[in-house]
Amino acid sequence: MRHFFLAAAAVLIAAAPADAEQVGEISTDWTGNDIVVEALTDPEVQGVTCHLTYFSRGFIDRVSKGNWFEDPSNSSIACRQTGPIVIGEIETDKGGEEVFSEGRSLVFKSLRVRRIYDRQNNTLIYVSYARQIKDGSAKMAVSTVPLFDRQVSWSQGRPD
Repeated sequence: MRHFFLAAAAVLIAAAPADAEQVGEISTDWTGNDIVVEALTDPEVQGVTCHLTYFSRGFIDRVSKGNWFEDPSNSSIACRQTGPIVIGEIETDKGGEEVFSEGRSLVFKSLRVRRIYDRQNNTLIYVSYARQIKDGSAKMAVSTVPLFDRQVSWSQGRPD
């Protein structure tokens, strides 16, 4: 039974979205509001790094506005090839798959990044967006990474 739980935990960890590493923080005003810059790597695509920026409210801003538990939905993303690209098992349907998620409120809002494969143009598309349970957000950003055949290898073979 113990082996079952260890195996289940290993599967969950392997399937988890990417972790981001904070690489920068820019103070925007005297109230403690910041722009946070994070680097994230796609767990199924080696050689691609995305830089995600978002706004983080400071203590004074939270007190003055009375909303302690929520940050704005604004984000920006830029993804580039940073090494040889090796693509693992990725979703190739139109919905793509989530590669990153981070809470932006106590419960109901998260910042997410999805990867979509554009088969016709042989390009990976990364979309950052806010997901809200109530009053969905139209705030999003997009970045693309073209896949040039001589520079990319597919671990499962290129999808047709």
